Amino acid sequence: MKKITVAGMGPGRESMMTNQALDALDAADVIVGYTVYLDLLGERFRDKTKLSTPMKQEAERCRMAFREAVKDKNVVMICSGDAGIYGMASLMFEIGEEPEFADEDIDIEVIPGITAASSGAAVLGAPLNHDFCVISLSDLLTPWELIEKRLRAAAEGDFAIAIYNPSSRKRHDYLQKACDILLETVEPGRACGYVRSIGRDGEEYFTCTLAELRDIEVDMFTTVFIGNSRSRVIDGRLITPRGYRL
Repeated sequence: MKKITVAGMGPGRESMMTNQALDALDAADVIVGYTVYLDLLGERFRDKTKLSTPMKQEAERCRMAFREAVKDKNVVMICSGDAGIYGMASLMFEIGEEPEFADEDIDIEVIPGITAASSGAAVLGAPLNHDFCVISLSDLLTPWELIEKRLRAAAEGDFAIAIYNPSSRKRHDYLQKACDILLETVEPGRACGYVRSIGRDGEEYFTCTLAELRDIEVDMFTTVFIGNSRSRVIDGRLITPRGYRL
């Protein structure tokens, strides 16, 4: 049976990829992915055939992978973080239903990777050690009205929150807008934190309050963490207690 593997590569550093992902990449004839991610693979896979498309051409990138699989090539589609968390896994299954590929009997295997919520949480301390949710502030594929609804629901449910895509050049004030929504319900002193360049050169982390977070400038390489009502900072690290008896 023909096969495509969709592999999460975590932040991109080889030491933070699973052995399963590395084995799949070692066995690949063709590696497909966004150019930045292909570059992160480094020298180990320099002799592999690599195919890419620019940003916002994700569907065409998936079709490219299917066309290589039709030729009986061993194909791996790479994604940063986890392929099934804001990654390409779901789109691969959707593209597989298109008439060009539907009768090709191509199996899709998804290999998990370390997503920014878990890798960033480890850097920051333990901010997601109880019930939590992950919300992206990017409104390219999700209406802002729905993002607002999810933020309010998370605040009302007292979830710890990991925020992806908190800002960009076109969305420079989105984290501020998100904090304003949370401040409708959440106290200004709520313990928060953020991590830049997780697992890459220049990695750094900070703790702050929700009120302070509102006025902090972040970028697309930053993951933001907002604690629940029991979260606190211990020795400079953001901790959300599980509730074990001491």
